[in-house]
This record gives sequence, structure tokens and C-alpha cells, in this order.
Amino acid sequence: MLDKNAVGRSSPPTLNEVEKGAIRRFAEAIGDYNPIYYDEEFARASGYPTVVAPPTFPASFHSSADLRELLGVGIKSLLHAEQVFEYERPIFAGDRIMVSTKVVEVLEKTGPAGKMDVAVLDDEGRDEEGKRVFRARRTLVVRATKEVA
Repeated sequence: MLDKNAVGRSSPPTLNEVEKGAIRRFAEAIGDYNPIYYDEEFARASGYPTVVAPPTFPASFHSSADLRELLGVGIKSLLHAEQVFEYERPIFAGDRIMVSTKVVEVLEKTGPAGKMDVAVLDDEGRDEEGKRVFRARRTLVVRATKEVA
């Protein structure tokens, strides 16, 4: 069961350094072979300063958020239900992005299997100048535990 008082809790920012190799591996893993993710010359010819990260790349970023501490539940009991990304600008190789996580909503919903707890988290990434680069909103569901008779 989620801690209903978790709303507003946040983690301190954590540095994420964006590397060309990490962008390439991420793009390969999602099966996207757009040359702007792999080929620096192509990316520059397309108007970018260097290779660009795919839109879902921030899903690979680290935050110092300890979800057990923020939400009051074990990490194994959480299911990733949805994630949405908003950008102020693209993410490029060489970027140094500070990522923090904040609990924005904790609620109870009814689904096909009955009542379930849901947490909504915002991950925010800021560049070295403190300007927001992206925001990712994650929805997590607490996995139902089977009762032993």
C-alpha cells in the first residue's frame, strides 16, 4: 500500500552525462535506426550540434530517488504503467543533465482486478545552466499481493 502522505516528496538532483555510445545502444535497443542517433556528420547536416538522443532516452537516466523511501513500498511491488515526455529542447551527446524526481499524486483506482494504488511521479532534467530540458511523468501501479488462505 502506498504512503498517502508521499505527495510532494522529492529526491535531490543526480548528474547524468549523456554519451554517444549510450545514445547508440539505446537507439539500437528500441530498434530505431534514424541516423541522427548514430552519425554525427548526418546529425550536423540535419541542423544539430551532434548526435541526438531518441525521445524516450530519459527513461535510462538515473535519479537519486529511492522509491521505497518516497512511496513507502518495495520496488518489486511497483509496475510501470505509463510514461510521457515533454521537451524544452532535444538531448544531445555531451549534455550533463541533473535529474530529480517528485511525487505529484497518490491515489486509489478501481480496475478489472479491483482496487489498486497508483503513484504519479515527475522526473525533471535540467542542464548545467539550470534550464529545464525535459519533464517525464511516470505512472506506477502497486502490484496486488496475493492473500494466503
